[in-house]
Amino acid sequence: MASEIAALARELTGMAEADHRGARMANSEDPAEQLEWRRLTTRHADRLNELMDAHGWPTADLVGEEAARAAWLIAQHADRQLDVQRRALRLMEEEAAGGHVSPRDVAFLRDRTLVNEGRPQIYGTQIAGVRDGAPVPWPCEEPERMDERRAEVGIPPFDEYVARFAAP
Repeated sequence: MASEIAALARELTGMAEADHRGARMANSEDPAEQLEWRRLTTRHADRLNELMDAHGWPTADLVGEEAARAAWLIAQHADRQLDVQRRALRLMEEEAAGGHVSPRDVAFLRDRTLVNEGRPQIYGTQIAGVRDGAPVPWPCEEPERMDERRAEVGIPPFDEYVARFAAP
């Protein structure tokens, strides 16, 4: 069993490394690169779904911090497979209730899933783009409470967060 879990951890981290290498293709002006990004994230989401069938959510307790973070990244980028994102979110919420998953990671995936469903996000973690050098977030439910909700899950205030995306 330990060797199976070690192999699972290596597989997840390998997928995350491929994701990082391919991320530039997500917003490429080249349609072939965009298509390659979609194929990559689809393959990863399909595999994550299989892994969730076999193991539930791959927590740090099961696969280690790096591989658990990789699973979260794969779920984040499963934008065209809402069934996988929703399932990952549900499993992560269950594990977060027991203290096995970071509420911060759950918040990011919740916002990503809401945006992909065409609904307002809760924590303001998803940026739609940059206009005139300033980050433009997707719409947020109750924006006046956003920083309060962010603090509850360990995310810095919105202005601090978007400053990382601002043009120099």
